[in-house]
Amino acid sequence: MGHFGDHQISIYVDGMIGGTTPAITTDLASLETAAAQVLDPAPLGYIVPSAGGGSTARANVAAFERWRIVPRMLRDHATRDLSTEVLGTAMAAPVLLGPVGVQTLAHPDGELASARAATAMGLPFVQSTQADHSIEQVAEASGDGARWYQLYWPSDPELCESFLARAQASGYTHLVVTLDTTMLGWRPQDLDRGYLPFLANQGIASYTTDPVFNARLEKPADEDPVGAGIAFAGVFPNPGLSWDQLPWLRERWPGPIVLKGIQHVDDARLARDHGVEGIVVSNHGGRQVDGAVASLDVLPGIAEAVGDDLCVLFDSGVRSGPDVLKALALGAEAVLLGRPYLYGLALGGQPGVEHVLRCLLAELDLTLGNAGYASHRDLGPEALVRV
Repeated sequence: MGHFGDHQISIYVDGMIGGTTPAITTDLASLETAAAQVLDPAPLGYIVPSAGGGSTARANVAAFERWRIVPRMLRDHATRDLSTEVLGTAMAAPVLLGPVGVQTLAHPDGELASARAATAMGLPFVQSTQADHSIEQVAEASGDGARWYQLYWPSDPELCESFLARAQASGYTHLVVTLDTTMLGWRPQDLDRGYLPFLANQGIASYTTDPVFNARLEKPADEDPVGAGIAFAGVFPNPGLSWDQLPWLRERWPGPIVLKGIQHVDDARLARDHGVEGIVVSNHGGRQVDGAVASLDVLPGIAEAVGDDLCVLFDSGVRSGPDVLKALALGAEAVLLGRPYLYGLALGGQPGVEHVLRCLLAELDLTLGNAGYASHRDLGPEALVRV
């Protein structure tokens, strides 16, 4: 059986025998710098920065540095297995492509390229409500790959029902409800440019291809994109959402429901008590609340409190294979990858996304083996030490 780490050998062979080197860096920590060289300032300012002064995003990354891997020796890891199943979804490794909106800012193919790359790598793709391609288009692009649907719960119940029905009809099996963005955070990089792509009819394809939304428009979106953007702005903010509305959602979604944006152990317990199947420990990559706690810092406590009752997933700050290992060791069943694959998209379209995923999984595989583990299922807090 092959291993993801074998990709390392193929790179060396290509270099030493074929005289070719990777078109995109294999140093995943350098992807942001590389992507910044090809992205225009406004899209770059939307994709990379976070809320306020960026302290939450920095804290997410710094939190991983405080945990160090403790390698063990003479433990057979000749055969390694990263495959797993999360809430009934089989995947080649415990990594999902997290929901990222407006992916055409990085590449014209946007979500279509990322969905195809996810399928090629055997990983699930989580489709964002704020995509620049429709629910149906992305489903077609993902082919027979696993796909989950992320919901920004609109204030219009009829529109929400339409989104859910379309996602079900298109083969999305799991619903990921983002809780931490019922209104936008304060994002100076976008504010200084007066730049919000949704108001220019970008990233709202889920809406402009929806019969309920279109029935609300005075003119079709292609004739009046500004009007469509304003109509979107009228239904996107939904700060009145509360726990007692979850039964309404359950009645309209037959599959697993995962709540994304959990940072407090009491909210994790509330999620469990309200009967959902999973949570994502996440602070939206630092894009919503500046000065917030790092996601990794709260993961162990949340996993200990509800991990036996809920599927605990993780995002925010994952940049490398060792990062994935640390999150798994601290209680996550899988991680959702965000910015790194978008940087790959910017640098090379679908092949760029596949390159980033292949490198991430190779680094995870090699780190796992070199730390003395044959499977991520063997990991626990004892694999790490906090410094």
